Amino acid sequence: MQYIIMVSATEYSEAGVKHCKEYSNAINRYRDSLDKAGVLLVTEELQPSGTGIKISYSHHDEKPGIKAGPFSIDAMNMAEYTLIQVYTEEEALHWALQMPVPEGRGKFEIELRKLKDHSSSIIKPLGQALETDLVEQLNMLKNRKHLEESQ
Repeated sequence: MQYIIMVSATEYSEAGVKHCKEYSNAINRYRDSLDKAGVLLVTEELQPSGTGIKISYSHHDEKPGIKAGPFSIDAMNMAEYTLIQVYTEEEALHWALQMPVPEGRGKFEIELRKLKDHSSSIIKPLGQALETDLVEQLNMLKNRKHLEESQ
């Protein structure tokens, strides 16, 4: 099961204020522990929302509204995320609770969500693409052999 651990944006992350050295070291140790445990898939920090664009649709047939950031922190902006692969929700919660919390930065929120499993829909087209590629390679080899025999 894959889970995403999302860290909400704060006034500090939105202002681009870097974390102190102690927190940076702690978060690097946390990421290393996820990696050593074999559960880490990816972890990324996002630029402040001032670099983002929101696209909104009021109605299905209308043209989208486009708004450049920055966006209010009340809008539940994400500052960073970590994607993990674990066996249970309890294991995912364990890892989310291990994430260091920066000191002196006020409210710090982490959201944990399970990703929907789309592996069967991914595997089928991938298998079909591989099968098509193998058939094409076999045909090329047959044609090559046929040409060599006719010479």
